[in-house]
Formats: sequence, structure tokens, C-alpha cells
Amino acid sequence: MKVLVVGGGGREHALCWKVRQSPLVEKVYCAPGNAGIAADAECLAVAADDLAGIEREVLARGVELVVIGPEAPLTRGLTDRLQAKGVLVFGASQAAAEIEGSKIFAKELMRDHHIPTAAFAVFDDAAAARQYVRAAPRPQVVKADGLAAGKGVIVCRDAAEAAAAVAEVMEKKAFSAAGNRLIAEDRLIGEEASFLAFTDGETVVPLASCQDHKAVFDNDAGPNTGGMGAYSPAPVVTAGLHDRIMNEVMIPTVRAMRQIGRVYRGVLYAGIMVTAGGPMVLEYNARFGDPETQPLLFRMKSDIVPLLLACARADGSLAKMAIEWHDETAVCVVMAAGGYPGSYQKGLAISGLPQAAQLPQAYVFHAGTANQDGRIVTNGGRVLGVTARGANTAAAIAAAYQAVKLISWDGSFYRTDIGKKALGRG
Repeated sequence: MKVLVVGGGGREHALCWKVRQSPLVEKVYCAPGNAGIAADAECLAVAADDLAGIEREVLARGVELVVIGPEAPLTRGLTDRLQAKGVLVFGASQAAAEIEGSKIFAKELMRDHHIPTAAFAVFDDAAAARQYVRAAPRPQVVKADGLAAGKGVIVCRDAAEAAAAVAEVMEKKAFSAAGNRLIAEDRLIGEEASFLAFTDGETVVPLASCQDHKAVFDNDAGPNTGGMGAYSPAPVVTAGLHDRIMNEVMIPTVRAMRQIGRVYRGVLYAGIMVTAGGPMVLEYNARFGDPETQPLLFRMKSDIVPLLLACARADGSLAKMAIEWHDETAVCVVMAAGGYPGSYQKGLAISGLPQAAQLPQAYVFHAGTANQDGRIVTNGGRVLGVTARGANTAAAIAAAYQAVKLISWDGSFYRTDIGKKALGRG
């Protein structure tokens, strides 16, 4: 079977790496890929959001399964376009992907179907939003409605910060058209976890628990990013909490989407706040998380391709499947370019990759890299996802940072506390 993975980040590198291991697969392509993906797939010079270009490549090369990584092609309808040509696609339809494409749609879905989430209000007028957040009895979180590369959420400590966030989103257009409308919602207190599951629109098969680190600096300081690291499993998700998330969030969400005529197939990601009262949904993603995918797939023992095919075919076979996992913990540390999540320089030579590749317990997934005159250089804000397994959380953390310390480029930085919350929890 020939498989095409759409995208060029760390998530897509992990997907190519895992798909390539399947005995069902003879050839892996990636569009557009990156310097690291080139070791695991043939990279095609087609942008992830060039829907016509991807369709041409799929049909010309006889690709039988397309796996869509990023949110943009999903929300623009790539799944629908390829399915209309008879191609199997792992990825939500355009209608279903609105669960990520519009935070307002997602919040209203949760409200209407009694899925636990914070109280919220919707605004398309900045003055009205400011008035609301200034009068709100609790601290607010201000969210741009549309896609903002994981950065459209501003967590506020008080009314003044919330009013400033409204101006940033709606008046200064920090997130462009994504901020034409916004949500103000009560700030939840607790610990975050990432919960992902495969679904064919009926059956829901959970992946292992995971925890992301959104803030750019140690101790969750600084602005939100696309993610500075992740680990799996996340002990904050106990067996009891796992069951509650499945029964109160994941299964009801898939059922709700089916009821409103937007059957959801692919991977569903719920960002969960673990509160004193139980799990509450912060947001949904209509795709694998990045960097959560790196430690999750590094731990997955099962062949991923039958799962992808079961979701794409929606033939009922997913109901007979379960996922087997390595017992070890996996930790991913993101190495970023100086200045990220603001402006940053590209084209800086990366050193130490061959040395890190010699470590048997680690693997370096590339996110923002390119080949330039025979050298691997930076080509994005989040550049590498250095991932390792260990017998426990402490061992996995040590292994990941051992590899991180071998790699550098001018201005590179990373958080030093990835996985720290899990220590002592067992």
C-alpha cells in the first residue's frame, strides 16, 4: 500500500516514522515534509494547504491512503475532495473539522449536548466583550474563534488583563481574521491533560493519556505556544478519570456530531482540565496534537495502519481493535528557535544531530527543518521534538535531555521542566 502523510511538522514526522514500520505499507510519501522526514518518506514539494496539488500527486502516484496531519487542510475540505475521487482518507470531513475550526461551534455543541465545559459568552463586538470581562465575577480566558496555530488563547489573571486581551484579539488583530469573533469563558482551575481517540463515527478507541506543555517558559510562564513538550502516560489521568473522560466527553462528542449530521471520523483530541469536580473540556482538535503525537507514537506497539484504515473505511472493524503500548514512559522536549513564539531567524545550521542519533532510547523528530547545501538548518519556530523512552518518568526525562544537550544552533532554547508534574505521582 502507498500512503501519503500531509504536513511538514513534528507530528507528521512521527506519523511517517510509525506508518513506515507497517508491513502493509510499501511506500510513504509526505507533502511537503522536512529534512528529518526525508529519512522516513519521500518528500513532495507540495504545501499542506495546496489541495489541488495534493490531489494531483495522490492520483498520479496511486496513493491508497492519505493521512492528514494539520488542521488547515482539514477545515478547508481536503478529506471531502479526496474521498470524492475514491481515495481512503484518515481525517475529519470539512463539516466535522469545524469542531476545531470554530471554538464557538465547539462550545455551543458542548452546551447543547451537556458535555462538561466552562461557562462562556460569545462576542463579535469588542466594546461589548470588554464590558463583559470587566464585570465577570471570575477571571476569564479570551479565545479567538478561528484557527491561530495553537496561539489564539489568552489566559487572564484579572479584569484588566482580560480587557487588554479583547483589544489584542479583536482590535489589534493579533490572530488576523481568527479574532473577528471571540469567546470569553470562566478560567478553570486544575491540571491540563490531552486525551486523544480514534473513531469511525461510531466506535471510540482511546489512545494513551498524555500531557502537553503549552507555555513557552519553565513553570508554565510566558505566552502560549503550539506546545513545548509532552509526555505519556500522564498519571494525572487515573483509571477512574480515564473512564469519566470517555463516558462524559469522548463518546458523547462523537454521538453529538453524528446527531447533528456531521459524522466525525479520524482522531479526536480533547484538551481536558482536570478540576476538583471532574474533567472539563477546554477545546477540541480535529487532528493529532503536536507535540503529543511524538511520545504517543513512540510508545505505541501496535501497527497504526490498520487503525487508520478502520477509521477511514468506517466498516465496523474498529470495534474489534485495541491498542497495545510499551510499558515505558515517553517524553518529548521541543527545541525552539530564539524569539519563538514571536519572530525568529531561519536558516541556522543545527549541530549534534548525528551524535543524538546514536542514543538507542531516543529519536529526534524534525518539526521546522530544511536541507540547505547539504546541511540541516532551522526552518520554523519549533524546530525539533527530541523524544525518548525510559522505564519510568524520571528515566525518560533524563534520556530526552541527554539527547537535547547534544544538539544546538545559535539562539536555540527549550524548557527544562518537561514531565516534572508527573514526578512523584507514579
